[in-house]
Amino acid sequence: MRDSDNCKIYVFHYKNGEPFPDSPGYTHILAGKENYTGESNLTGDNSGENISAKNRYYSELTGIYWIYKNQSPQIVGTCHYRRFFTAKGEPFIYKLKRFLYYFGGMNKGRHGLIYTSDLSFWEKRILSCEKATLFLNDFDAVMPEPRKLRQTLEKHYIKYHDANDLQLLRTIIGEKAPEYLSSFESTLHQKKLYANNMMVMKGLDFNTLCNWLFMILFEFESRINLGDYNDYQQRIFGFISERLITVWINHHNMKVKELPLIYFKNLKKQP
Repeated sequence: MRDSDNCKIYVFHYKNGEPFPDSPGYTHILAGKENYTGESNLTGDNSGENISAKNRYYSELTGIYWIYKNQSPQIVGTCHYRRFFTAKGEPFIYKLKRFLYYFGGMNKGRHGLIYTSDLSFWEKRILSCEKATLFLNDFDAVMPEPRKLRQTLEKHYIKYHDANDLQLLRTIIGEKAPEYLSSFESTLHQKKLYANNMMVMKGLDFNTLCNWLFMILFEFESRINLGDYNDYQQRIFGFISERLITVWINHHNMKVKELPLIYFKNLKKQP
């Protein structure tokens, strides 16, 4: 039975821990709970229709699939236990650090990310459901500020993963969703990537995205041998989905509100 509410932002955890933030609208999910051997009081992604047992390969997508099949809020958000959207301005001291990172050559991969250990300061600056709802009055989706790559998405993927994956995706999209093929090719030639499989969008759009996304991912899975991938590369579906979600956003010309992410380096509150 699908659980419904006005707005829910789901936080994916990979081991047991204290729910953070403990804020209205935030729901904490243990992704991959089917194979989790420890004790946990977090809601698992292994009830109802689910792919929880595949978390080793799908990462947070097992949680996203569980939401898609078992929940029906009017507004759906996804984030990670360390990464959260913020709509608040970045204080001067953080901007200064970012400026110094640039001249120290430490800015790589930091665009759109606010690294901090200060839970007390930043907890109240995490995006609220109320603010997310207001954004969706004017935008189609809230997404992380895109990663700005030095190479195209295609070259970047080939550098870190198997080039054959992209060719197989071309084939599958050509067969199953040919109307997306042009968007797939144009997206691979851009240098912007919506990473982390994080988003906030209306429930109907979220379901439309998931219908398309998992159709392609499941078809991809049926045509490969996961044993050919090493431990890191076995998270293949999480890597692919970041590219596919970017394709979907581009194809539908979504009006996107891009927000920075708070990245908590540790989750212990300071005394």
